[in-house]
Order: sequence, then structure tokens, then C-alpha cells
Amino acid sequence: MMSSLGASLKDARKNVGLTLRQVEEMTDISNAYLSQLENDKIKNPSVNILSKLSSLYKVSLKTLLSNAKMIDKKEARQEEINLSFAQKIAFRAEDLTEEERNDVLKYLEFIKSRKSNI
Repeated sequence: MMSSLGASLKDARKNVGLTLRQVEEMTDISNAYLSQLENDKIKNPSVNILSKLSSLYKVSLKTLLSNAKMIDKKEARQEEINLSFAQKIAFRAEDLTEEERNDVLKYLEFIKSRKSNI
């Protein structure tokens, strides 16, 4: 069961550890509007607002659009699978040196080259 837009926004905001007031300061979206969004009082938020929140909350825009019933669920699910892998890599790479990051990229290229040689 896919959660409502409001529930997914609230969960995503809590996952990144932000209060509504902090989100308001970072995005210029009013605290009252954000609260109404999270409580599913606003049915058709703009894509612009969802886009701002998706990048701040590190959630796929397609997932938010799907939860808002603006796009198809299957399309959003595939995006989420792809994004979650990329996010896992990004979060783990944050403390790597530049040399270590280059090694990771070389390793990924190696894995891809093995696949194309089969």
C-alpha cells in the first residue's frame, strides 16, 4: 500500500531530522502550508514545491508525484529502486578521500566492463 503524500512527506522530513520551521527557513514554503500538506489538507501541490521538498528530503520526485496521484506508481517504483542504490553509494562516499572515491569509480567501471565482455 502506497502511503499518502502527506504521510510520505512527514516521514521523509523526519528521516532527515528537520522541523517544519527549519524546512520553511530552507525553502521559503510557509510552515502552515507544509503542515497542511503533511496532513493531506492540500490535494494538488505544485510540482515546484514537491521538487524543492524532494531534494531537501532526499526522496525521489517521482515517488512524491506518485503519492500525489500525479503519475503512475510503476514508473515511480523503478525510479525509487534506482535512486536508493545511488543514495546508498552517495551516503557511504561522504567520508572518502578523493583517491578512495576514484578507486570506487574505477571498480564500478571494472564491474560494468566484465558484464559487457560476457
